[in-house]
Amino acid sequence: MEFKITGMMCGHCKAHVEDAIKAVEGVDTFEVNLASGTAVVEGDAEKDAIISAVKAAGYDCGAF
Repeated sequence: MEFKITGMMCGHCKAHVEDAIKAVEGVDTFEVNLASGTAVVEGDAEKDAIISAVKAAGYDCGAF
């Protein structure tokens, strides 16, 4: 699954997004790219759960 994340401005923001994604049940692996504002997530996690977690961390998120 690939997500577009807006609002990340620095490494600290990226770390917040990574922590939010990591906490979602069913996430096996993920990569957050600060430069492109994207995250690629692999596993059995629900898309809506990932989007909700990123939004709860303070960033806008939508699936591609």
